[in-house]
Amino acid sequence: RLLANFGVGINHIDVAAARAAGVAVTNTPGAVTEATADIALTLILMTARRAGEGERMLRAGGWTGWHPTQLLGLHLGGKTVGIIGMGRIGKAIARRCVLGLGMAAVFFNRSPVADDPGVPARQVALAEALAADVVVLAVPATPETRHLIDAAALARMKPEAILVNIARGDIVDEAALVAALSEGRIAGAGLDVYEEEPKVNPALLTMQNVTLLPHLGTAALEVRTAMGLMAVGNLVAFAEDRPLPNAVN
Repeated sequence: RLLANFGVGINHIDVAAARAAGVAVTNTPGAVTEATADIALTLILMTARRAGEGERMLRAGGWTGWHPTQLLGLHLGGKTVGIIGMGRIGKAIARRCVLGLGMAAVFFNRSPVADDPGVPARQVALAEALAADVVVLAVPATPETRHLIDAAALARMKPEAILVNIARGDIVDEAALVAALSEGRIAGAGLDVYEEEPKVNPALLTMQNVTLLPHLGTAALEVRTAMGLMAVGNLVAFAEDRPLPNAVN
């Protein structure tokens, strides 16, 4: 009678089939916004400044001391972030990048997004967003966004740019990403989600210029608690025959 999803993403639920069967679907938007944006910022910083690579080198005993050209990364101040998808999470990422790191922000969204004085970002075509120094994916997983970032999209990125994905794994064609990284056509990637999650492409595991996290987007106790309470709120509303607070249409 009701699928109360514990999370905002619903790509694992056939909503049309549920609707046809008379089953309502709800999710937990809002509760995940800030935590997911934090993970995006984590991946941006770790990948741009080669922090994962540096930690691995240190733990392996390979650090011999400071020197001027060691692990030179991308300085983010004054660079441009291109955000693909400007919903709640995209706006939260823009705020962090612009107000926290001193970056400029452009974004691609399929529908127009009204200017928000609290989110200094400019809406552009997909090609211009992909030409940014840092490209962050924040779109929902739908049939239309599957492999949105394919070989052609990756070819529009700068050789010194990095790609960050905190959305869903199948938005990226991982085989094309591996090729772009291995051939030096982009500088690096920061990933929290994977195309065949929890399986990770073996080639990505061998690449020093890739930061890999185990889907940590909402992994904070208070955030998961808020998600659970929101899911319970949907269940209670359904049981009491009230409008569902977070119905998926």
